[in-house]
Amino acid sequence: MRRIIGGRGSDEGDEQINLTPMLDVVFIMLIFFIVTATFVKEVGLDVNQPDDEKPKTVDPDKKSIVVRISNRDRIVIAQRDVDWRSVRANIERLHAENPEAPVIIQPHPDSQTATMIHVMDSARLAGVFNVSLASN
Repeated sequence: MRRIIGGRGSDEGDEQINLTPMLDVVFIMLIFFIVTATFVKEVGLDVNQPDDEKPKTVDPDKKSIVVRISNRDRIVIAQRDVDWRSVRANIERLHAENPEAPVIIQPHPDSQTATMIHVMDSARLAGVFNVSLASN
């Protein structure tokens, strides 16, 4: 009987796993992923940041004409109660002071839609076409 010192017999050591085909497949997959990743164009928005380092703090009540409508259809412009017939005149006056100011209407959820439409029409008749609604 033959003995081999320090190792296996000749019959047991001949079996090895050939890794060459597996490495070929891995490299082909790697090349495929690299090629497809370079042609993907990401869709996004270009953001132009302002040149100033500090953002300007603007009080929205000073730069816009805010018209609030209460739950009982009271109209408040510039912290004053206004009659529904003089809404247009008040908006015209404030628009003359600041021509670039938009009109922001803040109706209460319980107010009537007719009051909001009257304020919007009055703003358009006053010459302001930048009218928007805000939630209260």
